[in-house]
Amino acid sequence: MLTTGAYGTWPSPIDAALAASHDGRPEFVGAVGDEVWWTEPRPAEGGRRALVRRTAEGHEEPVLPAPWNVRSRVIEYGGAPWAAQARPDGGPLVVFVHFPDQRLYVYEPAAAAEPRPLTPLSPTGGGLRWVDPVLRSERGEVWCVLEEFTGELPTDVRRVIAAVPLDGSAADDRTAVRELSDDRHHFVTGPRLSPDGLRVAWLGWDHPRMPWDGTEVMLGEAGETGPFTGVRSVAGGTGESVAQVDWAPDGSLLFVSDPDNWWQLQRIRPDALAAPAAGAGPLAATVLSPRGAEEFGGPLWKIGLQWFHPLRNGLIAVIHGTGANALGILDPESGELVDAVGPWTEWASTLAVQDSRVIGVAAGAHTGFEIVELDTLTGHSRVIGSPHHDPVDPAYYSRPESRVFTGPGGREIHAHVHLPHSPTHTAPDGELPPFVMWAHGGPTSRTPLVLDLEIAYFTSRGIGVAEVNYGGSTGYGREYRERLREQWGVVDVEDCAAVAEALAAEGSADPARLAVRGGSAGGWTTAASLTTSDVYACGTILYPILDLADWAADGTHDFESRYLESLIGPLAEVPDRYRDRSPVHLVDRVSAPFLLLQGLDDVICPPVQCDRFLAAIEGKGVPHAYIAFEGEGHGFRMRDTLIRSLEAELSLYAQTFGFDRPDVPRLELRK
Repeated sequence: MLTTGAYGTWPSPIDAALAASHDGRPEFVGAVGDEVWWTEPRPAEGGRRALVRRTAEGHEEPVLPAPWNVRSRVIEYGGAPWAAQARPDGGPLVVFVHFPDQRLYVYEPAAAAEPRPLTPLSPTGGGLRWVDPVLRSERGEVWCVLEEFTGELPTDVRRVIAAVPLDGSAADDRTAVRELSDDRHHFVTGPRLSPDGLRVAWLGWDHPRMPWDGTEVMLGEAGETGPFTGVRSVAGGTGESVAQVDWAPDGSLLFVSDPDNWWQLQRIRPDALAAPAAGAGPLAATVLSPRGAEEFGGPLWKIGLQWFHPLRNGLIAVIHGTGANALGILDPESGELVDAVGPWTEWASTLAVQDSRVIGVAAGAHTGFEIVELDTLTGHSRVIGSPHHDPVDPAYYSRPESRVFTGPGGREIHAHVHLPHSPTHTAPDGELPPFVMWAHGGPTSRTPLVLDLEIAYFTSRGIGVAEVNYGGSTGYGREYRERLREQWGVVDVEDCAAVAEALAAEGSADPARLAVRGGSAGGWTTAASLTTSDVYACGTILYPILDLADWAADGTHDFESRYLESLIGPLAEVPDRYRDRSPVHLVDRVSAPFLLLQGLDDVICPPVQCDRFLAAIEGKGVPHAYIAFEGEGHGFRMRDTLIRSLEAELSLYAQTFGFDRPDVPRLELRK
């Protein structure tokens, strides 16, 4: 029999500690001989990323003990931080980036020795950083992207592809690092070698473009010594986003690009690549994707993301979908595409191949991310690592639904709606639930429909959550994501409000108890919503952007330093727009209580932005709280931080929406 209790007051076994312990997901899967390796989060160990392997016998164990933290800071968001090879003697050789000092290390797990540094420290700026390594053990080298700071400003940085000796000779000598590419592009991805080892391909792009605006496929010759030669652009351009490049076994060049609205898989045949070049420029390519209106790629927020992986038999594993990602096996000759069968609704952009088996990272609406293997010969899929285990009765999980709402001008808005749900409690007749709009970061990103215990933390207590993939989100074509061009702070705010008002109008949400929350770009959307809309009763703002002009003027890291030119417009041309949309200049319009959460080591959205916002709102009579966390950067990773943040957010809603939560510390709101 169900117990009647007001929304928000329901008891739940999903506490903040449980939600924190399941924060994050496995990343960067790879095949090392008969083993599968990946990185995964350790919130209870200071938020480090552990390198883990599944042995041939099926045992799961760490490759490196604490405190080794396998994570890169290149472009701050990082990317593929490790590479390994199984050697003839059976002992693997691994090269990885250690987060605290960003040096490359080499390690032989079978040996008793500790990892040895391969690269030097640098006193300039953020030092030397590395990402997307490719082992060339036959040459005694590892090739990867080098990010080198040349001055004290965050934009004083250069990036090239470089070769690092495996003998450790570069550990104290920068000159021992051999640069392979030149400085023609400000941003580059890691090298991809052709099957014969003679050619190398990579991606390059420049400010003010972001990688989802326009990138180029670069092709060069890989000689025995010296830099790449004969370098030319063969695909992509200023208005075409290439998200990934790699090689097929027959020497064809494969890449994912979006010349016609959708990211599609394309191929350039070997004969076209071998033809004498009449100057740099696109070569004839054939679209292999059999479906038009869906994505076979995504935004390149990290260096080394993968949406496809060739198999030795000529088939291609692809991640594809519209608003969701499935794993499929594509026959590039017939166009036949067969999807993996299973409960997984979202495959992350990382893939590995072992013979006829494809390994990825997948989750479902009722399962967390786990390591999944697809046998392409039998069609059978199975979990082989980081298996999902329900820490509580799954009856406490909400049953989410992907929906399409109507926004201003009749435009479509995609969202995932999580209604309040409990197997033991129900609300009194006639009561409508409080609802929180979740605005994702990016903003050129999206929220997948997967199990999230942070969401279950709220829904199991009687608070609804709507994850809004507002205009500007990826997964719905280039036209949808470019709705935000020069409209950031307008379209995203309107779309979140439209979903909130639609839920209230249909009787799914209490119109007097609506909230908005988000981190990073979602923190911007939250703050902008509180300054321009009267829809919400309160908001939770996490590590936000609050002052556009400051952020654009060396107020953030290099990767996003020109991002606002597409999201807002060039600062020199539209300075008033920067001021008129910045929440720091609109505090007089804020009346709803808010919670502001910030990491003090954040270089992407620095804490000074919060300081200025709080100074501007001081004495305005708006109830608010500010919690800053030592040792946290952009996005929270430590267990204690995650617990305190969730409990503070719940306390804000309890106080604002008028229900009691004695099980969490009361958040002190000041005016």
